[in-house]
Amino acid sequence: MLEKYLSVAGETQTEKIIEKSRFITISRHVASEEEAKEFIAKISKKYSDATHNCYAYISDKLCNFLRFSDDGEPQGTAGMPILEVIKSKQLAETAVVVTRYFGGIKLGAGGLLRAYSGCAAENLEAAQKVLYETCSELKITVDYSLVDSALRYFNEMEADLLNTEYLNEVIFTVAVKKAEEGEFVSALVNRLNGKLKTEKLKEYFFPFKI
Repeated sequence: MLEKYLSVAGETQTEKIIEKSRFITISRHVASEEEAKEFIAKISKKYSDATHNCYAYISDKLCNFLRFSDDGEPQGTAGMPILEVIKSKQLAETAVVVTRYFGGIKLGAGGLLRAYSGCAAENLEAAQKVLYETCSELKITVDYSLVDSALRYFNEMEADLLNTEYLNEVIFTVAVKKAEEGEFVSALVNRLNGKLKTEKLKEYFFPFKI
């Protein structure tokens, strides 16, 4: 059973010039093949005047669903090198598009391979990484007098605060790693001298920053 996997957060864009050709690289987290296709279509439309929009993606958690395209570049010089970079960084649910505006100087097969893999590697190095791990979503209810103490504790423990409701009492919804749930709740009870109510809502994969 899969317990955790690495991916990227949001969308990251980088750009460089190689032998007068302009390379624009954009990576993004994708939770399904449909999301990957929509992302690629969006980038291809945005740069529809480009010479090539080459891409690769892994669209599932287990890294079993892989796709790539050279988009007119010589076979094996663009899409596969991009995919190999994604795999080498052990990233799941990740799509990368490398757009090229030809600058007039041919790079040759080796040059193209180095260019596309290099652009993908630099982009993914710059991208924010997240670790998807099973979380426990908790509802924590406290009196208004304990709000500051609770918030400080969440910050110290790097819990992800998902929502706050200010009613007769204050209700926090937080996500913590399932493996740390017991310790998290126990320490919070001690911190607030037992003056709180806790309820576990559900479990699911959550992107924890690393």
